[in-house]
Amino acid sequence: MNTLKKNREFQNIYTSGKKCFGNYSLIFFNKNTLDKNRFGFVASKKTGKAHCRNRIRRLFKEYIRLNLKKIDKNYDIIIVGKKNLGDNINKIKYTDIEEDLNKTLKIAKILRETN
Repeated sequence: MNTLKKNREFQNIYTSGKKCFGNYSLIFFNKNTLDKNRFGFVASKKTGKAHCRNRIRRLFKEYIRLNLKKIDKNYDIIIVGKKNLGDNINKIKYTDIEEDLNKTLKIAKILRETN
């Protein structure tokens, strides 16, 4: 999995990319000229303490790891955790995150239906 590292890469996607909203996440995405996807995972301090933010990022990374083959190529994707995800982090399971991201990526037309 290739990740976005530089602030200017994030800012470029935030300003020139598109976005889709889910219950627990917000997805920014933009086409790239590479032959691969790059991902960024964001959980701000508003979502909770460090252990909450780390768990949120781990859940997002696990979703991408398991569903990488279903996601269209040539995209830069940033997944941002919403505040209500941090508030409910002790009750939320991976399946809740998976349903939310599946729905959001289908709306964005990035996720293919093939299993």
